[in-house]
Amino acid sequence: MTVIAPEIICTHEGDLDGLLSALLLRRLAKKRFGLAPRIEAFHNNYWKSRNPGEKVSWITDLAFEKRLDRPHWMVVDHHPPECAPLHAKLVHDAAKSSGLLSYELCLEEGLGSEVLARLVHLNNVSDLFLDADPEFDLACDYAHLVKIYGFWNVFQLIEGEPERLLHHPLLEVMEVKRRVEDPLGYEWSRGKIESLGPGVAWVPTTVGNPNLIVHRMLKDPSNPYPVLVTLFRKGNGTMLASFRSRGGQALAAAVAVQGGGHPNAAGATLPKSINSAGEAARYLRVQLTGKIKPVAAEGKDDLEQAFKDI
Repeated sequence: MTVIAPEIICTHEGDLDGLLSALLLRRLAKKRFGLAPRIEAFHNNYWKSRNPGEKVSWITDLAFEKRLDRPHWMVVDHHPPECAPLHAKLVHDAAKSSGLLSYELCLEEGLGSEVLARLVHLNNVSDLFLDADPEFDLACDYAHLVKIYGFWNVFQLIEGEPERLLHHPLLEVMEVKRRVEDPLGYEWSRGKIESLGPGVAWVPTTVGNPNLIVHRMLKDPSNPYPVLVTLFRKGNGTMLASFRSRGGQALAAAVAVQGGGHPNAAGATLPKSINSAGEAARYLRVQLTGKIKPVAAEGKDDLEQAFKDI
């Protein structure tokens, strides 16, 4: 499949993987074609409603769909694809982050470096939530930079140069937040879990990294919910729901509310009319109740099947 110069690089706005993979692909385009395409970033719901009108695009960290199957387009991603490509070039591996897949393309053009390899490794650990890795906490600190400060703020801070992320001074802030805030946030949240439907519950959060707090809860044998949800309000007022699991059920729950993502880490952008966490929880409860068959606490592995009648 011939790949020609892209007009644009589209990526996921919500995390470090989207940022890093887009920056690497832009560098690849500059090496191959002598140009640096503009980058646009989207959350899943807005991406699904966008009309991809460009003649040639590179897409990363956004799931491959039939509407993206166009000649000379390239999609670099690790989410479950909607279909097999007939026209586009699909670079896909569910066991690798989009950042790693993009870096491997860069290596083919001689664009590798020790700094980039280090960043790609940390991103891979955090995005795939490889909690057995000895650098898992540090990797989450890097990922949390984008969660806390926002995609475009970090983009501007490093002036589009990914190498400037390594050892960035703001990582000291992330380390202190993890060490001080996470234990406080966990103790506050664990007594306030609210059921949203069979096998799914909302975890209110105050301080700390919600993903790490929820991950700790999911590892607790006394937790009866295989899917835990946290809610986040963006600066523009949009409410985001983040779904987490350990047995592959999070994606099905997110899809039930028009979201997407990975089997154990998925998300959804909620309707603009929802203005608070309480309203978001009520919305999710209505959407999920009736779509999911009841699942006993000891039957956690059956939750994914419970979504198949949606």
